[in-house]
Amino acid sequence: MCGRYVATHSPQDLVGLFEVTRWNPEHLLEPSWNVAPTDEVWAVLERPDRTSGVLERQLRAVRWGLVPSWAKNPDAGAKMINARAETVHEKPAYRRAFAKRRCLLPADGFYEWRTARATATTKARKRPYFISPADGRVMAMAGLYEFWRDPAVTGDDDPAAWRTTCTVLTTEATDAAGRVHPRMPLAVPRADYGAWLDPTRQDPGELRALLATPAEGHLDVREVNDAVNNVRNNGPRLLDAPS
Repeated sequence: MCGRYVATHSPQDLVGLFEVTRWNPEHLLEPSWNVAPTDEVWAVLERPDRTSGVLERQLRAVRWGLVPSWAKNPDAGAKMINARAETVHEKPAYRRAFAKRRCLLPADGFYEWRTARATATTKARKRPYFISPADGRVMAMAGLYEFWRDPAVTGDDDPAAWRTTCTVLTTEATDAAGRVHPRMPLAVPRADYGAWLDPTRQDPGELRALLATPAEGHLDVREVNDAVNNVRNNGPRLLDAPS
């Protein structure tokens, strides 16, 4: 499960880190210490140029929560924030995107919750933890993206006619993150960015072999402020130790 994460890097930083060749500098997203489902997030992906057909590495703002192209409405996207890596190539909602529309979702780290048992003086409650690469590098979470056409909007050239959405691939957590939650997001090593993003690569086995544990399992796990529990709260204070 990955239901909340942190993404504070500027688009200018991401353009350099991911060797992006095309992006719209007028489209800005505010840094977020509490990215939640249905929020707009940055995604790195590769699409062919409409004129030349040459693949371009793009930085795009997409909505978190994948809506399949065949969906009648976008409501299901709020629940499709994660796709299990073990079955992603088989599920109707994800298999087409896994074959041709893969992306990277840059993150500083992600949140998970662990239930603390009740004591003689306290009730049982879920405590939030922030999990991030120990070296502080950006995590390139493995994702999929999809286009959904709104049938209520006439004209394909109208920007409102299309919605671009994404999901995060997850796997069983077996390292430090596993002490907090049984599932965790997958990442793509820097050396494999090109292979993962290339839409011409479609062999499921080869693609799944590119997925890895974030930071090769060298993760920092620390309890943080309860304020993160409310999606309306934001800011660096969310990463403070609990009071």
